Amino acid sequence: MKLAEIEVIFYIEGMGSDKKALERALAETAESIRSERNIRLKRLSVEEVIENPGEDTLKYSGLVEAHMVADFEDVVRLALRYSPAVVEIISPGRVEVHSKDLMKVLGEVSLVMGNLMKQFGGLAVYPKLEDVPEPRIGYSREEIEELIVEDRNILYRFVIEVFGESEESIRATMSRALDFEGCRINKLVIEGDVVEGRFKGLLAAELLSSFETLVQLTAKYAPVAISVLEPEVVDITASELQNALTDIGAFVNELVTRPVKKRLMEKKNTEFKLGT
Repeated sequence: MKLAEIEVIFYIEGMGSDKKALERALAETAESIRSERNIRLKRLSVEEVIENPGEDTLKYSGLVEAHMVADFEDVVRLALRYSPAVVEIISPGRVEVHSKDLMKVLGEVSLVMGNLMKQFGGLAVYPKLEDVPEPRIGYSREEIEELIVEDRNILYRFVIEVFGESEESIRATMSRALDFEGCRINKLVIEGDVVEGRFKGLLAAELLSSFETLVQLTAKYAPVAISVLEPEVVDITASELQNALTDIGAFVNELVTRPVKKRLMEKKNTEFKLGT
């Protein structure tokens, strides 16, 4: 199946404490987009850097607006590379993606996000889950078919590395976490060993969820394996794709800006101590 062409606008935000440095960074981002292969650029603009009143640290901000046409795979790749703050899908109103093509794209999301998390830390953070009831695990074939056909869910298998106090505690925590994310759990299996007093292994889950939740989970957990089982052709609305791409941009931005945020917090704490 030929991947559909998608007309999209990326709004890529930049912030900084030095106006000239930010202007250079925005110009370099625009030049990088111009040099991208496999896209048709319709419009590219760099907004004037403005000063944010009342902001002492990241006091300047600017915006690159990129209006382009690319296929599904390249649009996701571009979101991973440029982490847009906002994504707007112009057309089409919906796209159909074969499950094999979707798995390939999700594999790239997992690889890129996994490498970023090795550098900057994890993304999966939840409120206390101990008091949340353990979710149901296991659905009948009829229920699965109804969730796929009526609710437009995707059935997929998902394997991630896990570690914790014990296999039982990991099972309880992860089942609640997956339920919290919006998944229905059909199967959940954990295999591994206790190493130096802590359990370490792999968790394999068969899940049902929306397309948006599938993308979010892939970005947050960077699974070592993922396979889309049903449907064979996944129907994705413009709104769902828009939200998923914006989520990817937000996750990448959250990770790559952590060192800057950490330095700013340390600076603020130092200034506070000196002031007192």
